[in-house]
Amino acid sequence: MNFKQLETFVWVATLGSFRKAAERLFTTQPGVSTRIAGLEDELGVKLFEREGGPGPITLTAKGKELLPYAEKIIFMSEQLRKHADKGALLSGTLRLGVSETVVHTWLPDFLRCLHKEMPNLDVEMTVDVTGNLRNGLLDRSLDLAFLMGPISEPTIADLDLCRFPLVWVASPELKLPERMLYLEEMSEWPIITYARNTRPFAEISQRFKELDSLPPRFFTSSSLAACRRLALDGIGISTLPYEMIAPALEAGELIRVRAIWTPSELAFTASYPVTPFNPLAEIAAKLAVNTAQEHKNR
Repeated sequence: MNFKQLETFVWVATLGSFRKAAERLFTTQPGVSTRIAGLEDELGVKLFEREGGPGPITLTAKGKELLPYAEKIIFMSEQLRKHADKGALLSGTLRLGVSETVVHTWLPDFLRCLHKEMPNLDVEMTVDVTGNLRNGLLDRSLDLAFLMGPISEPTIADLDLCRFPLVWVASPELKLPERMLYLEEMSEWPIITYARNTRPFAEISQRFKELDSLPPRFFTSSSLAACRRLALDGIGISTLPYEMIAPALEAGELIRVRAIWTPSELAFTASYPVTPFNPLAEIAAKLAVNTAQEHKNR
C-alpha cells in the first residue's frame, strides 16, 4: 500500500463521496476509485458499500475498524515531514473563510504574517456570513475559517480569536436627539444591520419584536461595507463593530447613538476540521490567534 491510497481512503470516508474526494485531492473520480480498489485488494477487505445512486458512500464494518489506523498513519507522516522538511510542509493551498468584520480589521496583518511564515503557500479566500462558513468547514470545502464561533462539533477545533463590541451609529444629518434613546424612538428610522441569516440580526430583531410599538424597517446586508455606506448617507441607524467605524466617528462623518440597549459583542474563533489532519490549517489558526492578540494590544 502507499500513502496516496491511505489518504484517499480517509478523504472518501470523511466526505462520503468519491467525487468530493477527487476534488479535494485534485485528481479524477476514476483515479480515486483505482486507489481504493488497489487498497482493498492489498488488504483483502471491502472498505466501502457501493450501492449506487446519489446517496453518500458508507464504510463497511471493517472499513470503520481500519479508518483510525489510516488516520494515524497520515498524522504521523505529516509529523515526520514537519520535522524533516518544514519548507515542504508549509506549501500547498489553504482554503480560508473569513467573516467580513475580520476583513475590515486585522486580516491584512494576518496575511502579511502568513506570507512571511509560508511564502510558498497559496490562499483561496472566501468572505461570507458565519452560517455559510460553518457549512464550508463541515463539508470540508474550507480548511480554516474566522467566524462567529465556537462551532459545537466534535470534528471541529475552535481557537478563541477576538471580540468586537457593537455600537449604534448614524449620520449627523438625521439630527437625532443628544440624549439616551429608547428603541421605540429609534424605530422611526430604518435599522441598518447584518444579514437575516446571522446571529446579530436574530438578536436585534428579537429585541425590537418585544416592543409595544410598530416593528422597525430593517435594511439588511451581508456586506458591512454597504451598511457603513448607508449609515454615512443618512439612510438610517446602524449597528456596526466599533473598530470598523472608529475613523468615521473621529472625522465626524458618523455620530455614536446613545441607546438604552446595545447588541452583544461579537466573539470570533479560528475554526478548522481536525480530521483529516491538516497541518496548514492548524499552523495558520495559531498564527491568526497571535495576530489578533497583537492587534488588540496596539
